Amino acid sequence: MTRMTRRRFSELAAAALLPAPALAQDRSVPLLRRAIPSSGELLPAVGLGTAQVFDRDDARTRDASMQVVRTLLDAGGSLIDTSSVYGDAEQVLGQVMAAGGWRDKVFVATKLEAPDPAELERSQTRLATRRIDLLQLHNVRDPRQSLSQFKAWKAQGVCRYIGITSTSHRDFAAIEAVLQREKPDFVQIDYSLDDREAEGRILPAAADVHAGVLTALPFGRGRLFRAVRGRPVPDWAADFAGSWSQFFLKFLLGDARVTAVIPGTSDPAHMADNLGAMRGRLPDAEERRKMVAFVQSL
Repeated sequence: MTRMTRRRFSELAAAALLPAPALAQDRSVPLLRRAIPSSGELLPAVGLGTAQVFDRDDARTRDASMQVVRTLLDAGGSLIDTSSVYGDAEQVLGQVMAAGGWRDKVFVATKLEAPDPAELERSQTRLATRRIDLLQLHNVRDPRQSLSQFKAWKAQGVCRYIGITSTSHRDFAAIEAVLQREKPDFVQIDYSLDDREAEGRILPAAADVHAGVLTALPFGRGRLFRAVRGRPVPDWAADFAGSWSQFFLKFLLGDARVTAVIPGTSDPAHMADNLGAMRGRLPDAEERRKMVAFVQSL
């Protein structure tokens, strides 16, 4: 099967298969912010992921990243998630924040592969900041994993919050165990309308320990856009979703346990479209069930 990228999907939509995405940000409509459970700090509910989009430090990537970050911030967003292993993504983000004078406006979340001071130092250098908002241990696989070093860094003021991540279901048992024992501020997992295992496992475990939830891969690695190719957003969803991206993101945000969604993009138009999920109403429980049934019927 030919891989359907979001860009190609948008081109087809523009050819009259779908209504144009609702990109305008109506500032009269309140912006959706969710409280970080461990502190009460409010975080805009749509952020930006950088995997595979900020990963090359060249002029083209820096220019696209500058535009995307400006779009995020201008619309009231702040959360940008990256990692020490996303190619040059930390370095690109650091350069963009410095060039725009935006460090104080960005909630910087990054990930380390291990509780290694040398890896932390490298990330701080690449991000051009000594203090990280959210420092996460990436790809947790060991249910006995300790977060003692991360807690020490938090106590020292190196970071404001700590978290753990996984996008592999086979590691969910380890994530559950570490959540219960270590009680981090955040957990980041893959969760999408067509991949809802986290609903019954990770979201309840996070709620039990008052951990915020970030959802990676909210479009299911492109599966959802491929599934709806050639279809309009259903009439019954049109009053809360102006585009398919908003349909998919608002499904996730319809669960109050989700703190923020972090779709990745290098396109400012896609960023603006995603940010539309922070405005207007969210689907209620019955509508979310209808959304699940709709996708399962495709």
